[in-house]
Amino acid sequence: MLYEGVLRKMQTENGHPIQYFLTLGSDFLNLNQMLDRELHIDFIKFQCLNCGEDKPIYRQGFCKSCFYETPLAGDWIMKPELSTAHLDQEDRNLEYEKKMQLQPHIVYLANSSNIKVGVTRKSQVPTRWIDQGAHEAIEIVEVPNRYLAGITEVALKDHVSDKTSWQKMLTNRIEDVDLVEWRDRLKPFIPDEVADYFIENNGETHLEFPVHQYPEKVKSLNLDKTPSYKGVLKGIKGQYLIFEDSTVFNVRGNEGYYVGIDFN
Repeated sequence: MLYEGVLRKMQTENGHPIQYFLTLGSDFLNLNQMLDRELHIDFIKFQCLNCGEDKPIYRQGFCKSCFYETPLAGDWIMKPELSTAHLDQEDRNLEYEKKMQLQPHIVYLANSSNIKVGVTRKSQVPTRWIDQGAHEAIEIVEVPNRYLAGITEVALKDHVSDKTSWQKMLTNRIEDVDLVEWRDRLKPFIPDEVADYFIENNGETHLEFPVHQYPEKVKSLNLDKTPSYKGVLKGIKGQYLIFEDSTVFNVRGNEGYYVGIDFN
């Protein structure tokens, strides 16, 4: 059966294991049910997530002009410390920025390839951790806006990484760490204006991904270079599909690509 549509990041539902869903056009696919089946991906065209035109995707699913214009790609998204809505100052669209920035945010520790610090809206817990392929995570602080979360992340990344090695995450070469101990160890480095928001008594969240076989060494599928690919789906972790031949495909990294997908 052939499905066709523009790629967007997979939706998830926490469970044992996590359930993954892909929306293509009017179809809503549970990818867990496709494990151990052959999947065929064909790149058809581009479709910018903002303007909808067939233009090469620049970043985050947007063509180059939209990336520098849409409020959905402002610098504050990747760098929360640049948020200004709490000052009533506009970046690209103040109404949108207030809606997204002026809500509860979490600063957290997650372990996917290594321990890292990150920021997400409270409403995105545990979705953000799932998208990063973290097998364990813990909240450090809960603050009322994105700016306070951002300055906390900046302060803490002097003492712990803010990056994930996606290759290590996908080969499952991971070590369990005591995130409660790490949370308490980092407490003295939290900025003074955030200190009252520290979360004292919470435990780790553990996540289980639907993977039947991890690759020894990964090779990434690039639709620009390989517009047609066929392989047996063996797992899903983070926003990646993992195939039997050690190929991995970053669904979120290919947002804005219009594809055809078939299963045998």
